[in-house]
Amino acid sequence: MKKILSALSTLALFAACTATQPAGEVTDVQTLKSPDGNMEMTFQLTSEGTPQYALNYGDQKVILPSDLGFEFRGVLKAQQIVYNADGTISKEDRLPCNSFYDGFALESVETSTFDETWEPVWGEEAQIRNHYNELLVNLVQTSTDRKMAIRFRLYDDGLGFRYEFPYQSKLSYFVIKEEMTQFALAGDHTAWWVPGDYDTQEYNFTECRLSEIAGKMQDAICGNDSQTPYSVNGVQTSLQMRTDSGLYINIHEAALLDYPCMHLELDPETMTFTSHLTPDAQGWKGRMQTPCNTPWRTVQVAPSATAQLASRLILNLNEPCALESTDWIKPVKYIGVWWEMISGKGSWSYTNDFASVQLGKTDYASATPNGTHSANNEKVRRYIDFAAKHGFSQVLVEGWNEGWEDWANCNKDYVFDFVTPYPDFDIDALNKYAHSKGVKIMMHHETSSSVRNYERHLDQALDLMDKYGYNAIKSGYVGDILPIGEHHYSQSLINHYMYVVKKAAEHKIMLNGHEMVRPTGLCRTYPNLIGSESARGTEYQAFGGTMPHHVTILPFTRLNGGPMDYTPGIFFQDLATVTGGKNNSWVNATIANQLALYVTLYSPLQMAADLPEHYAQFMDAFQFIKDVDIDWIQSKYLLAEPGEYVVIARQGKKDGQWFCGGVTDDNERTLEVPLQFLDPEKTYEATIYRDADDAHYKNNPQAYVIEKRNVTFHDYLPIKMAAGGGFAISFEEK
Repeated sequence: MKKILSALSTLALFAACTATQPAGEVTDVQTLKSPDGNMEMTFQLTSEGTPQYALNYGDQKVILPSDLGFEFRGVLKAQQIVYNADGTISKEDRLPCNSFYDGFALESVETSTFDETWEPVWGEEAQIRNHYNELLVNLVQTSTDRKMAIRFRLYDDGLGFRYEFPYQSKLSYFVIKEEMTQFALAGDHTAWWVPGDYDTQEYNFTECRLSEIAGKMQDAICGNDSQTPYSVNGVQTSLQMRTDSGLYINIHEAALLDYPCMHLELDPETMTFTSHLTPDAQGWKGRMQTPCNTPWRTVQVAPSATAQLASRLILNLNEPCALESTDWIKPVKYIGVWWEMISGKGSWSYTNDFASVQLGKTDYASATPNGTHSANNEKVRRYIDFAAKHGFSQVLVEGWNEGWEDWANCNKDYVFDFVTPYPDFDIDALNKYAHSKGVKIMMHHETSSSVRNYERHLDQALDLMDKYGYNAIKSGYVGDILPIGEHHYSQSLINHYMYVVKKAAEHKIMLNGHEMVRPTGLCRTYPNLIGSESARGTEYQAFGGTMPHHVTILPFTRLNGGPMDYTPGIFFQDLATVTGGKNNSWVNATIANQLALYVTLYSPLQMAADLPEHYAQFMDAFQFIKDVDIDWIQSKYLLAEPGEYVVIARQGKKDGQWFCGGVTDDNERTLEVPLQFLDPEKTYEATIYRDADDAHYKNNPQAYVIEKRNVTFHDYLPIKMAAGGGFAISFEEK
């Protein structure tokens, strides 16, 4: 990944990036300012030797003095057998857990500044500035002589900090009981949140005051194939908040590697969040070996919602690209044999003959086809034809491989082999047909959360992809994790996901992971991690529906750490008509809203998710999906309020063309869209795809208008959005 020097002299920038200066006489209070001077962080040790930090934005308090540190398990091998009164036998630690959050002394302090501009392989802009001031605090716990450093990086848009543990004989291996990081807030802010859960993020967002979270938790928790909520006051990151004074605050984490995913536990009396790590099968929160460090804890701060959306703090806190070459990583616009199975029109399974199957033993050749299996030769060819005709580079095919008859919720270890197709999926012939049309098939690897089984088969699965020239995987982790007791977001699963990312990179294969841990900016380091789901996506519109405001919150929360494979583009909202009455769900969006999502929900991996025959009925609207770019030179965040509306403009890399999209919640509204992102010296023809005047996501979702008008840099476009609606605009230079 090429670095570009900023508009400073090379010598001056080198000095800024590399110099480390002693802070002078070490004191117990240290101060760090952001490069623009608007934010100030302080660090101190309390009288008990507990590390504390605080953060201000101008004269506004963002984080009040908040404790830092850990509670560790006692000596690892100091367990004893206990004979309980009820006749059971258990193991208990001989030594109690011990604190690593007090009794510290300050050994030394280092300060530095850093300023670079780097080029992502793909992204919302072609260049990103990484500019921060840094404070490194070196601590020692005097009673144990164990050392820890805390590294703070303060940007103009927020703070990142992490714990670092140097190699030391007195702290070589340790187990975390809990990380004690606090975020003490200055008020009862409005928050947009989903329940804290070790296994799923696929919840609707709730908007309320922090003090109201516990009372709303029961209604916020809906069903999922795998879920482990843990507290009525527990929420997930990325947590978006707004103060009464209009300051926007977001708490998240960056560079989650070899460590459990962090949730947040609220003390409603003090408005203080404390980190809550995802436990492993034994209940512990992290198994560490020095030297090591934690992920970055992040607090993003912005004076407006649009400035919040423009923050790149999470990406900047990740390491530069680790891949030797990236020319094989290409953004993908794709269609797929997917929606008809999700909707219930078709099925993943080939036959109804078997209540259970055993791979390599079950005789599919003699089985009776069920007549609903979607991944069949004829249908896949139709999708390939549609993709080739309309300029889509890939076709996702789900349900192509043996094992879908008993794949879900069976705690089945040997569930798929990822190489053996069903009898009606001729992998050789279909691959040749796709390549003859200039199209690739996207491989689907549903693991059914049997992690050991996926790792067991991964090499041969990737070899199969090499054989057929496949270069992209959609993986999935539906259901409870096997081995039993582990969670989707525990340390071992975090390591599994990265193992797959790295193995895929060795084969020059891109990865789109569903039901994985939420992104934390690792796509900078491993850009073949081209997308993921990790939130409630379009599929939930077929599982009872998702409220319109959902897509106005995702850019502030889930997309803060990386792109989402949301799978937009649904044109037929009444699924009862699509499925012959098998599914009565309703897609809560207008067609214009679905077009807008290709701009407002950033992803270098964009699916046109509906059935080809549905698009054939609305080809004039479908034109926007064909035209819109998926990789960007720059992005402008024009208008936004979380839970209400989002309007974004982006300039495509393909030919420099501008596109704009806007979405609203379940309230109709008219917005004056500023066009000051356009070249002031040019005139453009704007093609506007908007809701018709009588459109509504429930009773008239397919009503839209396409109109053209000449516009310039100076114009404001008044656009009315229907309830659950939106708009999309493409701009052509005149």
